[in-house]
Amino acid sequence: MIGQRIFNETPPVVKNIIIINALIFLAINILPQDTSTFMIEKLGLFFPTSPFFSPYQFVTCMFLQADFFHFFFNMFSLWMFGRIVEYDLGSKRFLIYYMVSGIGASLIHMLSLWYEISDPALSQMAVAQIERTVTLGASGAVFGLLLAFGVFHPNNVIMLMFPPIPIKAKYFVIIYGVIELSLGISGVDLGIAHFAHLGGLLWGYILLRWWKARGKIYF
Repeated sequence: MIGQRIFNETPPVVKNIIIINALIFLAINILPQDTSTFMIEKLGLFFPTSPFFSPYQFVTCMFLQADFFHFFFNMFSLWMFGRIVEYDLGSKRFLIYYMVSGIGASLIHMLSLWYEISDPALSQMAVAQIERTVTLGASGAVFGLLLAFGVFHPNNVIMLMFPPIPIKAKYFVIIYGVIELSLGISGVDLGIAHFAHLGGLLWGYILLRWWKARGKIYF
């Protein structure tokens, strides 16, 4: 079967990350509401001053997705770009890259929330709302993969969905980064962690440059 052949050709780290995300997504949506809420409160990422916060959440939040479309687009992007990047880096280095991009994205997002909370004009109600808000998703790590794909294959053409036009990977990464920065600064699309996306790009770039300087990779 075509679907089985494609999945079998997917390298091991990408395949296993997708499986883990799928199992957790199914568990949260199939198990009773109390159990699902407990899982989100334990595995999602909360602001450090929240009573729900634990340091391990910087890792576990990467394996939870908000809804089906969030799950689908993150996993599709992971499969589309991650397969190629895993072949470029090798499975061990790919896993390190994926985790650093994802954790780094969460750190940048928390810093952006800390900056927001530090505003003396912010009401206590708004601060409490931030502390109650859970962050989840693999988007930061996926943005790191997008950056790596653009670095290793800058002239590969990506066909956009909206609008349906072809664009070289290097320009796609730059344009997407500028859009995320603009949305993050303007505060548009509340509920989307734009600075986490930028964090994935930033930490991914730093790690690639560090590996290149040490002669571990070449591009």
